[in-house]
Amino acid sequence: MTFDLKISSGLVYDGDGGEPVRASIGVKDGRIAEIGECAADADRNVDAEGAIVTPGFIDLHTHYDGQISWDEELRPSVNHGVTTLIMGNCGIGFAPVHEHDHDRLVRLMEGVEDIPGTALHEGLTWDWTSFPDYMEAIDKLPHTVDFGVMIGHDPVRVFAMGERASAFEQANDADIAKMRDIVREAMEAGAAGFSIGRTDVHRTADGEWTPSAEANVKELTGIASALADLDHGVLQIVNDFNIEREGDQFAEEFEIIEAFVRAGNKPASISLMQRDMAPNDWKRILNEADRLRADGVALHPQVAPRAIGVFQGLQCTFHPVMAQPSYIAIRDKPLEERVAIMRDPAFREKCLAEAPVKLAGEGSSVPPLADTMIAAIELVANKFFRLGENPDYEQPQDQSLGAEARRDGVSAMEKLYDTMLELDGKQLIYFPIYNYTEFTYDNVREMLTHPAALPGLSDGGAHVGTICDASFPTYLLTHWTRDRETGRIPLERAVQMLTADGADYLRLKDRGRLREGLRADINVIDHENLKLGAPRMVQDLPAGGQRLLQPVSGYRATFVAGKQVIANDEITNERPGQLVRFV
Repeated sequence: MTFDLKISSGLVYDGDGGEPVRASIGVKDGRIAEIGECAADADRNVDAEGAIVTPGFIDLHTHYDGQISWDEELRPSVNHGVTTLIMGNCGIGFAPVHEHDHDRLVRLMEGVEDIPGTALHEGLTWDWTSFPDYMEAIDKLPHTVDFGVMIGHDPVRVFAMGERASAFEQANDADIAKMRDIVREAMEAGAAGFSIGRTDVHRTADGEWTPSAEANVKELTGIASALADLDHGVLQIVNDFNIEREGDQFAEEFEIIEAFVRAGNKPASISLMQRDMAPNDWKRILNEADRLRADGVALHPQVAPRAIGVFQGLQCTFHPVMAQPSYIAIRDKPLEERVAIMRDPAFREKCLAEAPVKLAGEGSSVPPLADTMIAAIELVANKFFRLGENPDYEQPQDQSLGAEARRDGVSAMEKLYDTMLELDGKQLIYFPIYNYTEFTYDNVREMLTHPAALPGLSDGGAHVGTICDASFPTYLLTHWTRDRETGRIPLERAVQMLTADGADYLRLKDRGRLREGLRADINVIDHENLKLGAPRMVQDLPAGGQRLLQPVSGYRATFVAGKQVIANDEITNERPGQLVRFV
């Protein structure tokens, strides 16, 4: 036999978590034909000397639901070793949809996931109505990597209930039956699962609650029952336990989650993070997940390898002076003009002396957290950091801009104002909102090493004006296995988390490991020199929309079904990616 491809002399991490072995890998017809000596000739040879060889990574939590219909490359996930991604998380998406609801779903995605509505309006093809139609439509376009899609609660509710879906009406029995049938149809067509979002943070671009935010337990369990007797499917949950409301809502909300997961009778994941307003809730979630798992209910915490944070700056969606009346008057001007105006001493003095206006509320997509942040800026600035050209996401408090302001004898707002003008107005300020209450990632490590934890929450394709967390896989491989001075995670375990753990959760038997007969989804990585650069804002979305991308170096090669989609950190012309149908 002649191999189509041979990857020679790499240190092979097979995804099962064991010690690596030095071996070659032979690929034939998109699958792994041999691991070992691989003495046969090959049409193409790749030298992996000095590199690690891993299965392609699986990203469980992305939001390419719109981008998938116009973008072949699926940056930035493809740049970080991801060969299979799952979208349709957090209860949102673009199918099923009636034609008259196109704008409604765009406004929902724009508000919840910070994806420019202009880009979505111009880029979305809308050649679907039902969810199976959507799956067919997005599979027609070539892509770099494979993708699966969950059906989200919000579009299902809008499709079934129309205007009543967003009017805080509870679903009646007929509504629930219709939604259950829609989800069942999607699952039988090969959807990956069903997702829900229950959080006060998620709002539409018009400042409205998401359609499913207040759905009751009867509705949730009724829809979830569509999955109960199937042999595939997962459930995905985001819930902030109403921490911004009065009283402790945790017990009540977790009862709803438990009923939902039991009704679906499928593995489930719930977003896990430490919030400053309820710093111990993450431990309560882990305790409840352990209780359910002991009772045979597979609830997994879905965790991030670093803080859930945002970038702030004059090019970004949010920044500290965005509520100052003088800034509001110039906010629509080009960056260069804004910077010139803001550098004028008289404008600076006036802007800093003003009281900020309220940004959140009816008709606004700005979350209440933005007003809270601005009102408490002198305190919150203690969690604002320059990220630097060699990004450091785990900095001590004394390196914060708040601490710097105190040392310089100026107010935090003065320091933040001047910092944003650095680099010709392109300076980014990092604000780790969640997972950084104690200014250390020790709690993150506890989340990552929990036996039921699944890595996720990258939000690839979303929050494009505030984050670039599609780099999570690279961060896990650098910070946690190589760079952190204490509490490192063994490289073989980190690889397993990014590959086999996700495959097993999704019950994907053809990928997630390097074994003979499985798909040749493979990464060749210069782990010693793997490096993230500083995020930068680019304007490459439809209608001139902008997004943050983060440079990375160290991915010598990424293969999807034996076709090379990354060569020395650059995207190739190969487009082997396809829709994964979970049937």
